Amino acid sequence: MGLGLTACGEDPPEPAAVRTEIPESVADTAPPPPQVASDAAQIGTPLAERVATIGLLNKRNNVSQELEMAPGDSRRVGDVIVRLRSCEKTAPWELPQETGAFVQVLVADRSGENQFRRIFSGWLFKNSPSLNVVEHPVYDVFVKDCAMSFPEGGGGSDAADAPDALEEAAEPAPTA
Repeated sequence: MGLGLTACGEDPPEPAAVRTEIPESVADTAPPPPQVASDAAQIGTPLAERVATIGLLNKRNNVSQELEMAPGDSRRVGDVIVRLRSCEKTAPWELPQETGAFVQVLVADRSGENQFRRIFSGWLFKNSPSLNVVEHPVYDVFVKDCAMSFPEGGGGSDAADAPDALEEAAEPAPTA
């Protein structure tokens, strides 16, 4: 009458390898982003030096991954390819604070080997994920961060002073 659980003491099997190479048929052939010479474009980190953290969730098996990518990078994880075109973050002295990334998502097509179809191309926002959603039954893609730096006091006020400045502006002026 003794039942034994023999599988509990064994180590789980090693996971199978996931394909990560990007087929030439969908390789990124887009030209590099245009160089902007305005002073406003030079406030933060140059585009080539930014690093975005993109979350990729496989809803079928509940596996979540973080992809750290620079603009122009493409990553393949199994049957999905994520391309990062750009990432932006508002300066610390600007309100509201927002982080966004322009992302393209391609998913393997059932029609053949190395055939992919684009299911999403657009801006995703960390604090407003419902503005633009990757609609796919298996994969969810979302922005976690965009690593950028800004010069201190670049907006004329410190980031800590920004809420105080708004409160002062909201107070009515004294009448004499």
